[in-house]
Amino acid sequence: MILNLTFDDVKKMKENFLSSPKNIVAMNAASNNAITAVSLKREYVAKYNHVFSHEIPSMKITNQEHSGRCWIFAGLNVFKYEAAKNLNLEQFEFSQSYEMFWDKLEKANYFLESIIKTSSEDLQSRLVSWLLQRLVEDGGQWGMFSNLVKKYGVVPKDVMKESYNTSNSQIMNMLLKSKLREDAMLLRKMHDEGKSLDEIMKRKKEMLSEIYNVLAVNIGIPPERFDYEYRDKEGNYHRIENITPQEFFERYVKMNLDKMVSLINCPTPDKEYMKTYTVDFLGNVVGGDEVVYLNVDLESFKNIAMKAVMDEKPTWFASDVGKMMEREKGILDTDVFDFENLYGVNFNLTKSQRLDYGDSLMTHAMVLLGVDVMDGKPTKWKVENSWGDKNGKDGYFIMGEKWFEEYAYEIVVDESYLSDEMKEAWRAKPIVLPPWDPMGSVARVK
Repeated sequence: MILNLTFDDVKKMKENFLSSPKNIVAMNAASNNAITAVSLKREYVAKYNHVFSHEIPSMKITNQEHSGRCWIFAGLNVFKYEAAKNLNLEQFEFSQSYEMFWDKLEKANYFLESIIKTSSEDLQSRLVSWLLQRLVEDGGQWGMFSNLVKKYGVVPKDVMKESYNTSNSQIMNMLLKSKLREDAMLLRKMHDEGKSLDEIMKRKKEMLSEIYNVLAVNIGIPPERFDYEYRDKEGNYHRIENITPQEFFERYVKMNLDKMVSLINCPTPDKEYMKTYTVDFLGNVVGGDEVVYLNVDLESFKNIAMKAVMDEKPTWFASDVGKMMEREKGILDTDVFDFENLYGVNFNLTKSQRLDYGDSLMTHAMVLLGVDVMDGKPTKWKVENSWGDKNGKDGYFIMGEKWFEEYAYEIVVDESYLSDEMKEAWRAKPIVLPPWDPMGSVARVK
């Protein structure tokens, strides 16, 4: 049976709406103001303060500007606390543009390899269509960040500063995508014409050289070795000479990235807890480590994050930041807006249902720097964002515990925080998810 929407139906809807004076007031308010402004709950704004029972001393906030590099910013923000301690500095920042350059070049290679691998697939297949949409975007995952650092190391921000196009990446990305789609067409054509794999790979190298040119023009050339001069907390002068980015990481960050574990809380029926998962065609460095997650229950997820922060370990995490966020005040809370009373409509999807029905996924990476603990349980979190200092308290956000439960999906911690059972599960061969699975999303919000 087909049920058409009739004018009588619409008339009844209108009469029902106008029968309530509250609807008229809501219409007048919301049609003249931002929805978030008229639905903001003042009591939830007033209840938050930036005092935490456990807090890691913070530094100046970073700013990804008009780019989707939050995952790189968050990863380097984790590293900077170790570097500042080892260099005896009050403030420190790593170069995000350095990592961005290599990420773009590696993603271009990863994309072209994927195109070659799928050359026999129909152009209109879901997989090839997906590949042609998800190429050299700004977003990424912890595992991808780890691969970059293992291969290319890190440099201080002063060594490779931001360019206009790292902070405003839209046009550069558009041109890179157009060129790579052209390259994909040519590689698939070579396959169809029966060209040898050696010929195809030779052509791919030429294509990557062109991508390098575009990146070098827009970003600059990354240093192979560099000198770094600074004054420490006491004003003493230091000069580090002729060091490689890889050596700088080993000497001044000293983190064992092989010991870092990505935990997710994904309560969908198709993903068992205590199982590891990877996502097909999700990556950046060909030959690097797979992006792997261990799915754990919510209580374990929260408790491990809490313990890491209490131990003064800055903790990378990914969430759906656009949900229930008051950006100007820097509040992440499931009750900060009263949409239900504004519209007279309930929003009842669970975390699992939001993932299954495309209403939520990982969109943004940030760093946990503090937690308020009462009776052994977290009540709110201090979050280091990378949107500059104009939002929240000097750029720092407050995240409510319920928001963490509903919209946080991934944390990265040292394996020492895992139980023996979790460690065993982490070592198991991961289950491969399709590329379009919600756990294949990348953090990219600007």
